[in-house]
Amino acid sequence: MLNAAMSEIADQSKDVQEAKRPLRVLVVEDSEFDARMLVGLLKTGGFDPTFKRVETAIEMNEALGCEEWEVILADYNLPEFSAPKALEVLRDTKLDIPFIIVSGGIGEDTAVSAMRDGAHDYLMKGNLARLVPAVERELRDAEVRVSRRQAIKELRESEMRHRSLIENASDIILVLDSKGVVSFISPACEKVLGKKEEDLTGIDWFDLAEESCREQLRNEYYQSLSQDLISFSFEGRFLDMNGDIRVLDATAQNLLSDEAIAGVVLNVRDVTDRLKSQAAIRESEEEFRVAREIQQHLFPKQAPRADGLDIAGASSPAAATGGDYFDYLNTSDGQLVLAVADVSGHGAGPAMLMAETRAYLRILTRNRDHLGEILVRANNMVGEDVGKERFITIELVKLDIDSKTIVQCSAGHTPGYIIGKKGEIKHKMKRTGIALGVRPDADYQVEGPSQLEKGDIILLQTDGLAETANAEGELFGAQRVIEELHTNRNLSAAEIVDSIFKKVAHFSEGAEQEDDYTMIVVKVL
Repeated sequence: MLNAAMSEIADQSKDVQEAKRPLRVLVVEDSEFDARMLVGLLKTGGFDPTFKRVETAIEMNEALGCEEWEVILADYNLPEFSAPKALEVLRDTKLDIPFIIVSGGIGEDTAVSAMRDGAHDYLMKGNLARLVPAVERELRDAEVRVSRRQAIKELRESEMRHRSLIENASDIILVLDSKGVVSFISPACEKVLGKKEEDLTGIDWFDLAEESCREQLRNEYYQSLSQDLISFSFEGRFLDMNGDIRVLDATAQNLLSDEAIAGVVLNVRDVTDRLKSQAAIRESEEEFRVAREIQQHLFPKQAPRADGLDIAGASSPAAATGGDYFDYLNTSDGQLVLAVADVSGHGAGPAMLMAETRAYLRILTRNRDHLGEILVRANNMVGEDVGKERFITIELVKLDIDSKTIVQCSAGHTPGYIIGKKGEIKHKMKRTGIALGVRPDADYQVEGPSQLEKGDIILLQTDGLAETANAEGELFGAQRVIEELHTNRNLSAAEIVDSIFKKVAHFSEGAEQEDDYTMIVVKVL
């Protein structure tokens, strides 16, 4: 009988031309001969088996722990072991390995009982022609079971991820039926509306909307469904549990025909705070626009005309409003004073202080002609209004147009220059006192007079120009300002100012302006 089975398997194997499949076999058998016979049948049937024979529970446990087996072939009765006990050992390991009973003499009832206990098949030793097909089938089934378990695991992990996303999302996820009734809503509803899931499930979603827009929203929803739109959106005002209005923006996916969803999925985002922020920004921008417009009106609308002189000035704030200041003033003796000032910082606060300083200087110059006295008085006035964190630097240059001379007085300000016709620095206007608002008893000396000649250019500026940095951190510097001025000396004073501003902006490579730019240029013709 054995020879006939092997002959049949051998005949079948002749038609199989593919390479032999490696197979790891654990044999529960007390007979070495029978074990090798089973392995030989597998080899003849197209497998390349490696095997280990065990005949006790201890040996089987050790074998299962040290190698991964693909199939177990077990005799039913062994002197110290049995197939049912081997099944118990296998179950304890929780391994899924095909278990085939190969026995010489068990009844059908016993075999069926073993199958109930977990055996995958049973064969009689007198009829082993089914051995190879049984092993092949069980290996395929084992692969299917592994794939199914992996798919179930991935599905569960996916479900857990989606559940976690839904439960922790700040947006409300909900499902509405065709009438707008809530069939599902995520926990975010409690954060947004202060109402729990169980309180909202089964209610008409649009009943939560503010009465003035309730019907409009409901009609938009019905209309979108009737048009079979794949997706649509709407925004409305809804009431939370405290009666406060929350503006909700909903994006809907029309999935009524999908049996898995049977509804419309809405992603609802609370945009109330965003809309409030946008409104505040618009209001703030408008306020700054007005403030900038007011400040620009404080600067001189045009430069004074004087025989033999071409005068121009400009200021470019870093923010909507700035703390720089320039002006053309007339003293009590009828002379022209050029003023350039810089309040520490930039923005609304410095802009207000700049406007105040401008008012003080205009009053003081109308009643006085001594620059040092003007700054002493201005320091006393400003000192009462600024805190310790603020101060003002200022340069005053008084022009005697008839004699073409100047005197200057500087309260801690960036130096001004007289540049000769060859681009040389003829005179550097040094600081003659400390910044306004630092010390109440400060004294300010007047320097000069300095003679002006045809071709000379007076340069007054704030520190924002020279301290502008490029991407590498290099500063533009006072020397570049002077060089740019000299390069364009044949242009008008206004064109020189404009060219220097553009040069500084190009040097900064489009970076955001960090400080205010202010400059006065006077050409001696």
